[in-house]
Amino acid sequence: MADRSLEGMALPLEVRARLAELELELSEGDITQKGYEKKRSKLIGAYLPQPPRVDQALPQERRAPVTPSSASRYHRRRSSGSRDERYRSDVHTEAVQAALAKHKERKMAVPMPSKRRSLVVQTSMDAYTPPDTSSGSEDEGSVQGDSQGTPTSSQGSINMEHWISQAIHGSTTSTTSSSSTQSGGSGAAHRLADVMAQTHIENHSAPPDVTTYTSEHSIQVERPQGSTGSRTAPKYGNAELMETGDGVPVSSRVSAKIQQLVNTLKRPKRPPLREFFVDDFEELLEVQQPDPNQPKPEGAQMLAMRGEQLGVVTNWPPSLEAALQRWGTISPKAPCLTTMDTNGKPLYILTYGKLWTRSMKVAYSILHKLGTKQEPMVRPGDRVALVFPNNDPAAFMAAFYGCLLAEVVPVPIEVPLTRKDAGSQQIGFLLGSCGVTVALTSDACHKGLPKSPTGEIPQFKGWPKLLWFVTESKHLSKPPRDWFPHIKDANNDTAYIEYKTCKDGSVLGVTVTRTALLTHCQALTQACGYTEAETIVNVLDFKKDVGLWHGILTSVMNMMHVISIPYSLMKVNPLSWIQKVCQYKAKVACVKSRDMHWALVAHRDQRDINLSSLRMLIVADGANPWSISSCDAFLNVFQSKGLRQEVICPCASSPEALTVAIRRPTDDSNQPPGRGVLSMHGLTYGVIRVDSEEKLSVLTVQDVGLVMPGAIMCSVKPDGVPQLCRTDEIGELCVCAVATGTSYYGLSGMTKNTFEVFPMTSSGAPISEYPFIRTGLLGFVGPGGLVFVVGKMDGLMVVSGRRHNADDIVATALAVEPMKFVYRGRIAVFSVTVLHDERIVIVAEQRPDSTEEDSFQWMSRVLQAIDSIHQVGVYCLALVPANTLPKTPLGGIHLSETKQLFLEGSLHPCNVLMCPHTCVTNLPKPRQKQPEIGPASVMVGNLVSGKRIAQASGRDLGQIEDNDQARKFLFLSEVLQWRAQTTPDHILYTLLNCRGAIANSLTCVQLHKRAEKIAVMLMERGHLQDGDHVALVYPPGIDLIAAFYGCLYAGCVPITVRPPHPQNIATTLPTVKMIVEVSRSACLMTTQLICKLLRSREAAAAVDVRTWPLILDTDDLPKKRPAQICKPCNPDTLAYLDFSVSTTGMLAGVKMSHAATSAFCRSIKLQCELYPSREVAICLDPYCGLGFVLWCLCSVYSGHQSILIPPSELETNPALWLLAVSQYKVRDTFCSYSVMELCTKGLGSQTESLKARGLDLSRVRTCVVVAEERPRIALTQSFSKLFKDLGLHPRAVSTSFGCRVNLAICLQGTSGPDPTTVYVDMRALRHDRVRLVERGSPHSLPLMESGKILPGVRIIIANPETKGPLGDSHLGEIWVHSAHNASGYFTIYGDESLQSDHFNSRLSFGDTQTIWARTGYLGFLRRTELTDANGERHDALYVVGALDEAMELRGMRYHPIDIETSVIRAHKSVTECAVFTWTNLLVVVVELDGSEQEALDLVPLVTNVVLEEHYLIVGVVVVVDIGVIPINSRGEKQRMHLRDGFLADQLDPIYVAYNM
Repeated sequence: MADRSLEGMALPLEVRARLAELELELSEGDITQKGYEKKRSKLIGAYLPQPPRVDQALPQERRAPVTPSSASRYHRRRSSGSRDERYRSDVHTEAVQAALAKHKERKMAVPMPSKRRSLVVQTSMDAYTPPDTSSGSEDEGSVQGDSQGTPTSSQGSINMEHWISQAIHGSTTSTTSSSSTQSGGSGAAHRLADVMAQTHIENHSAPPDVTTYTSEHSIQVERPQGSTGSRTAPKYGNAELMETGDGVPVSSRVSAKIQQLVNTLKRPKRPPLREFFVDDFEELLEVQQPDPNQPKPEGAQMLAMRGEQLGVVTNWPPSLEAALQRWGTISPKAPCLTTMDTNGKPLYILTYGKLWTRSMKVAYSILHKLGTKQEPMVRPGDRVALVFPNNDPAAFMAAFYGCLLAEVVPVPIEVPLTRKDAGSQQIGFLLGSCGVTVALTSDACHKGLPKSPTGEIPQFKGWPKLLWFVTESKHLSKPPRDWFPHIKDANNDTAYIEYKTCKDGSVLGVTVTRTALLTHCQALTQACGYTEAETIVNVLDFKKDVGLWHGILTSVMNMMHVISIPYSLMKVNPLSWIQKVCQYKAKVACVKSRDMHWALVAHRDQRDINLSSLRMLIVADGANPWSISSCDAFLNVFQSKGLRQEVICPCASSPEALTVAIRRPTDDSNQPPGRGVLSMHGLTYGVIRVDSEEKLSVLTVQDVGLVMPGAIMCSVKPDGVPQLCRTDEIGELCVCAVATGTSYYGLSGMTKNTFEVFPMTSSGAPISEYPFIRTGLLGFVGPGGLVFVVGKMDGLMVVSGRRHNADDIVATALAVEPMKFVYRGRIAVFSVTVLHDERIVIVAEQRPDSTEEDSFQWMSRVLQAIDSIHQVGVYCLALVPANTLPKTPLGGIHLSETKQLFLEGSLHPCNVLMCPHTCVTNLPKPRQKQPEIGPASVMVGNLVSGKRIAQASGRDLGQIEDNDQARKFLFLSEVLQWRAQTTPDHILYTLLNCRGAIANSLTCVQLHKRAEKIAVMLMERGHLQDGDHVALVYPPGIDLIAAFYGCLYAGCVPITVRPPHPQNIATTLPTVKMIVEVSRSACLMTTQLICKLLRSREAAAAVDVRTWPLILDTDDLPKKRPAQICKPCNPDTLAYLDFSVSTTGMLAGVKMSHAATSAFCRSIKLQCELYPSREVAICLDPYCGLGFVLWCLCSVYSGHQSILIPPSELETNPALWLLAVSQYKVRDTFCSYSVMELCTKGLGSQTESLKARGLDLSRVRTCVVVAEERPRIALTQSFSKLFKDLGLHPRAVSTSFGCRVNLAICLQGTSGPDPTTVYVDMRALRHDRVRLVERGSPHSLPLMESGKILPGVRIIIANPETKGPLGDSHLGEIWVHSAHNASGYFTIYGDESLQSDHFNSRLSFGDTQTIWARTGYLGFLRRTELTDANGERHDALYVVGALDEAMELRGMRYHPIDIETSVIRAHKSVTECAVFTWTNLLVVVVELDGSEQEALDLVPLVTNVVLEEHYLIVGVVVVVDIGVIPINSRGEKQRMHLRDGFLADQLDPIYVAYNM
């Protein structure tokens, strides 16, 4: 590493690179310490103002340590916390640190996520962000204006220089925001501007700018060096100075962070997407344009490389069993295998004689002692599982050879540790597909298997039922004298099956024939020069791969002696294998690079080490490019101990092709091994470009030797037709040989793709008549026939058309000082497919002692490093608590299981950083609104194409002849008086209590008399005049109805107001006060109880008692009757005011005249066929809209009995409403969504008990949900399905539709067709178009018709901008003309811009005379094939959503409910969701039903689902507790209240993630 003291210094890149090279030369012993010092001071002398005094000026611990020997220097640097051995590379660490040095002096730009205290693992003050600062605020280490920070201060906190490194061209995915500067900003701001100006802009397609939507093309100007930027960097320190997008100041930590995020995203990173007009329905994702400067292969077509001839040695045995028989009888005393205990002492020596006799016993026992004589369990050719622990190679060896002798096929697998091991299910699938019924195991292993309470071995998850058979001698039968195994020459029968785990976690069985087995042993013997009685030390897993081939098979063919070192011994003593090499004078050792690394870490200048006996050190994972540094370092340290350079022999292997290549042990030590320094940028395009080690993004690879004897090798393009690569192209290595696997057991399709490949020349001709096998290795054949491997197909991630190797990404992440924050070797890198491209995910285990801030800094640095070195963005970086990632049986990370947990949201990370804005560059182009076609042209176009204008109407009120007596009266007050005279004892209202009993009822005459008394009270006590406004603050019930008619009798205008909630006065009382104030109420009527509540101490804290108007309580009414009942002079005068708070937080009161009220009641009476003998159950809030009309007005007009069920009573008894409907044999009932949801959730498990209680819904003809929104199909369907068993007919459930301008436009009546459902394309909908699709098609959205248009109502669909009429099935605003339209807004509170044109608009073309009211809702009309009651074709109205709720993002219109539906589906713990926008960022708030530890699981899933289904990037994900999202009485989400709460930091969120 370049000396730490240089980090504060601005050294040019080439000087840093040269220093790194010097450092490497010193560590490899190429130069002396003195030479190093001399060259170093010469290099940096020019950059030091006073060379002699620099050392004293630096703090003591920053000095470069001067060490006597390179070996101890190597040790000291790493023993503190060594990283994952596979990815060790000093050069690479150097490169990463150099790249990060570029980013140094900048403040951390990524806003840190907010966590609730209970969720923070480490609750130290350092980890906690104080509420008044954001993580981007100016704190220690910020760059001073004079930019003269000392090296120490710039080191103290990890300051990030700039994300965009000047040295690395085309860093594609930096994520950054402006740094904090002092107000003068002379130094840092200018420097930043320079950096921004100098950024090398390559032709990478840019992430769309989510913060602005412009129609012009952005122009990038590359400024000359040294010019300064005009824009000063914004300050983040003071949240008080923050402003919203509209320039409104806000004082909040949350908004400061969001603003910080917005500014980060605004920074032009790459040229923005070209914005094209999107064709009508082809909303295509942005296609990645190939970089014109990308390197392309230019070499000639490669030639297949042939290995040397496989020599035929005369005494080679005809089969492996024959070899065992030979050595077992000729040299029974020769040692075959020595096993070690955990102290490194020999535990057991297996001789060839013992192996032969034990294998015979195993063969005889499995063939003759399992099952019966007539029905043996195992026959020759059957498969059996071998389950042996890693510390018992002797038992495994005997069982394996026993199977070969019995002609049974062994399937070695790992020992299952628990019933639900990671990947265990897939192993079970392999065993099942192989038809395995018997498992051979050792005594110790059998005892250690998990047992049920009865002592039986339970069936493991996904495994077939197995018979466990122990192969120890005492359990085996001695074969009779006349029994002898049938030993024949090797043939094409299957010898064994080796398991292989695929990228997706599935486990396949590779079959190896007896011929292939023998030929492979012969090829290895020839390549490695094995001779009889050689000693070999094996550290590898002997059950598969290189460990099996050398340590179990080839060793027996050559009568070699294997010293087996168990993994458990390596953990205790990493030097054990070196000690055994010395002790046994071993000629060969089989290791992995990690074993070499561990030996280096543990090495302490032992005197007695002598490795001169080694002629071959086989590095099994030599195909991993990152193994080279371990090999180099190992040679560097142990060269003085007799290790020769030519002894290190990396090899490449794969389960399918067995040994692919191996470096031969040469006697010529002058010939250096092959190595290449390749450009990583070139590799991502599959092209070989040799580079210099000075470059940061290079990969150094070593050769893995030559092709195996008797084999032919070539490389083919990894995808598509297997065409031969060019000489400078990376491809998948393919091998044609006898010594390979032959198939995936039982999978013929996959076998064909892998084992039967015919490579083609460029002209399309096959290069051989014999099939080749894909090895799964990516590489090339270099000069001299040397094979180089750069990665594996399984680790390949193709991001935006460029290939990245997971191992390379791991290496870079680990080079960013991981020791402090994450565990070495506990890091997983994989890709997930989101929006048709692969996205890189990194998951690492976090150390328990690292703070939030530290980890977050590390994560930010990892993103920078990967961006600089690989020019690729990381989609998600997650840290999980220590020891929580799923493990493989050998202790590594189970990658596919980790990926599975990530995708299903069960990973439970403790830190997450998502960067979708930088990674996702293939979003559809933002929509550009084309110039509107004029309304006349649209109409003409419709006429020409034969499309009718979208208009429809209900039945005509005037033409319907019925014996409606109420029609004679103009006013409801008159209707009530008439009913009190003609049918005085007829019950109009029945109120139920929570037990379902009648709490109160009203006959016509009782209601009339109470209304009279209330009128007297208003006139005498209240001194109210005709036309005064009266606020009625009552709970749902009879008092409210009486008070309403009392007002009418007194000539006053009533306004119904929901009373404040006793448990929540502080938030509900101000709303009451606001309505009373805005409605200009002269008096407030209520009950005695509420009267006390309004004057209570709690209420006084919220609203000053003196500010209320006159309060009258109606519990004590006067006895006398009024002198006269007021009769309005004109039907168009005000009857009542209807106040309601919209979901956007707007309070609007509409005026209802007497004429409109009577017309409304008549329309509903006709639609629902209401008359005095009918009963209707109502479970609604009676304060506004249709709910109020049904509760208070309809019974008086139509004379039917209303059974009133206050919705609040359902909280104590959810079945109350349905029991009432059943008990009163009701045919028609009305409810709200909240009531329906409460029943669905609360009664889901009680349908059987309700049935037993006699609940019967079979008489229900209409069950209408009263709503002012798009029908919630999912809820109505689950309600119908749930109560179908209780007799509810699915066709009975429907919805109504009303809004502020007309309280009921549609309502499913008793006659007419059932509501229909259509499916529309959601993508077209975003472009304000309707495209009908089939159910189940991608992006389809079901829309249910909102009931039937009411009598007297006319509807037209108009363009909201041009006000022109639209055609059938076209999306536009719903306009309505009706006698019961409201006559205008009384007042609007919250958005005064809404003017009266809502109530009297005219079309700009066509019928320009009719006056329409604009509903503010988008929808469309569609003429169906169904027939209406009057015999005409039925017109269905489909409501899509409110215009003021819709969000315009990237030029498209989104309805929040669609995004919310997707999010709720994303994870089982999401119970509710609400979305809103803030400065063009999409904020998603989710309610979590689960432990707080699950909160972070939701962040990636929410981001994924919104990207996949809506092509939007989520800016902020907020996880909150259940019940935080405010919902009004109609069951609608109050998104704007939520937004205000979020920005004011009032939600107490569990977690807030700011996506980059």
